[in-house]
Amino acid sequence: MEGGGTKNGLQRAEEKNMSGVEALLPPCCMKALASAAESDATCHSTVVSGWFTPTPGKGGKGQYYNNPMWPGEAHSLKVEKILYQGKSPYQEVLVFQSANYGKVLVLDGIVQLTEKDECAYQEMIAHLPLCSIPNPKSVLVIGGGDGGVLREISRHKSVEVIEICEIDQLVIDVSKQFFPDLAVGFEDPRVRLHVGDAVEYLKNAPEGKYDAIIVDSSDPIGPAQELVEKPFFQTIERALKPGGVLCNMAESFFLHTHLIQEMLSICQQIFQGSVKYAWTSVPTYPSGVIGFLLCAKDGAEMDFINPINPIEDLEGATEAGREIKFYNSQVHKAAFALPNFAKRELESVYASSKMDGQKAGEESLNRKNVVSQIAVATAS
Repeated sequence: MEGGGTKNGLQRAEEKNMSGVEALLPPCCMKALASAAESDATCHSTVVSGWFTPTPGKGGKGQYYNNPMWPGEAHSLKVEKILYQGKSPYQEVLVFQSANYGKVLVLDGIVQLTEKDECAYQEMIAHLPLCSIPNPKSVLVIGGGDGGVLREISRHKSVEVIEICEIDQLVIDVSKQFFPDLAVGFEDPRVRLHVGDAVEYLKNAPEGKYDAIIVDSSDPIGPAQELVEKPFFQTIERALKPGGVLCNMAESFFLHTHLIQEMLSICQQIFQGSVKYAWTSVPTYPSGVIGFLLCAKDGAEMDFINPINPIEDLEGATEAGREIKFYNSQVHKAAFALPNFAKRELESVYASSKMDGQKAGEESLNRKNVVSQIAVATAS
C-alpha cells in the first residue's frame, strides 16, 4: 500500500515529540494549526485552519474532526483513534474511528464517508439510475474507489460487466483494509478495475458502450473541476448506448445552487432525453444534503421519478451480501421532490433551456426556408 502502513505513520508522528493533540494530527492539519487565526479568512476553502479543534477535557486529550470544505461552517466528529494516515501522489488519506459514526474516511481534509451514513449515498447514486432503465447490462463507475457503489450495482443480476476507473490506488487499498463492508464490491467477478485518469479513460471508450455511467467524484475543486465541465459530459454522452443514463454527484441545493444550475444547463444542451435533479440526506456531508443529476442520452422523456425496474422486484437484490438500509422505491420517487426555493432556481434553468431550444428550432426552420427559396429561384 502506498503511503506506508498505519504503524509507521503513527510512529513518525510520535518521533516528532509532539504532545497531546499535535501528535495525532495529519500533516495538513498540523500545518494549518500553526497558521495565525486572523489569516483564516484569506485561506483557500479547503484549508483546515481552526477546524481541527482540541477541547479542554481531562488532560486536554479530547479530539474533534471538523469538515473543512467550506469556511465559516464546521461539523465536528469526535475522534476516538487515528487508524491510518498516508499520502498518495494525489491526496492525503486519513481514517479515524469516531465516537458515533464508526470509521471515517477523509481525503485532503474532507470527509468522504462514514460507516453509519454511507448507505444513503452509495445506495441512491447506484439505484436511482439502474432502477430507471430495464435490464442494464454494462455499467461504468467513475471514482468510487471505496467500493460502495460497486457493492450496490452488484445487486442487479442483469448487469454483465461493471467497469470502474479510479485514479488513486491508495484509496482502494485503504478501503479494503478499513472498510471491508464497502470494499466487498471489488470481489464481484463482474468488476473490471482500471486505475487511472477518468477523463482519458472516457475519451478512449468505444462509442455507445454503456447502459449507465455513474460518476462518484470528489467535489469540483482543483483537478476535479474537469468533471463538471462540458467536454467531460460530452464524452459521457458519447460513451452511452441509446437509452443509456448518467448519474452524476451534484452537490447540495443549500450551498451550491449556482453550480447545480451550471451543470443542469450544460447537460440539457448535451443530453437529448430527460435531465433531472434528485437528492438525499447524508448527515455528515456539509448541509446534510447531497444531490444527483440524472440524464438520459436520448429518446422520449424518460420517467426517472417512477422506477421501471423496482429494486423490490429484483431477485435477491435486497439481501445480496448486505441488506439495503436506505433505498426503496418510495424513497426513489421522493428524491425528485424539491423544496420550493430549489424548485424555483432549477425551473429557471429548465425554462431558459426550453426557450433556447425553441429559438434554435426556429432558426433552423428559417434557414431551411431560405435554402428552399434560393433553390426555387435558381430553378426558375
